[in-house]
Amino acid sequence: MIAALALVAGIVVGLLFRPTVPTWMEPYLPIAVVAALDAVFGGVRARLDHIFDAKVFVVSFISNVVVAALIVFMGDKLGVGAQLSTAVVVVLGIRIFGNAAAIRRHVFRA
Repeated sequence: MIAALALVAGIVVGLLFRPTVPTWMEPYLPIAVVAALDAVFGGVRARLDHIFDAKVFVVSFISNVVVAALIVFMGDKLGVGAQLSTAVVVVLGIRIFGNAAAIRRHVFRA
């Protein structure tokens, strides 16, 4: 219930204040969002498997976002930012779909 209220509060605050993303951060934000989604789906899966640990979730969430952003940043510095961005999205996408499949198996018993 707290998570749902926090989500609604975040949406309302975002709509009221309309935050802007600095130009230098624009290439990294989509990757950070995908990395965060990976951590969230992993957390939901861990909860359903009865192995959820809040500390592990927070560390996973932060480290996923930081590592993904660093990989894209290094790719930009090496001149292959688009390729590494694609690679990060593919890897995290595979993990998200794997976790989503596990969640579906738990929820629907199929």
